[in-house]
Amino acid sequence: MLKWALIFLVISLISGFLGFSGVSAATAGIAKILFFLFLVIFLVFLVLALMAGSAIM
Repeated sequence: MLKWALIFLVISLISGFLGFSGVSAATAGIAKILFFLFLVIFLVFLVLALMAGSAIM
C-alpha cells in the first residue's frame, strides 16, 4: 500500500510539473488517503504485536 502511495505521489509531482493541475490534485489526494490508511494499519498491527508479545511472557 505504501508502494502505491509513493507511485501516486510521483505521478502527482510529474503531472504538476507538466501543468496538469487537476490530475495532480486528484493523484495527490489518492496518495494521501493511501498513506494514512497504511499508517493506521501499521499502528494497529504494531499494537497487536506488542499485546501478543506481552501475553507470552
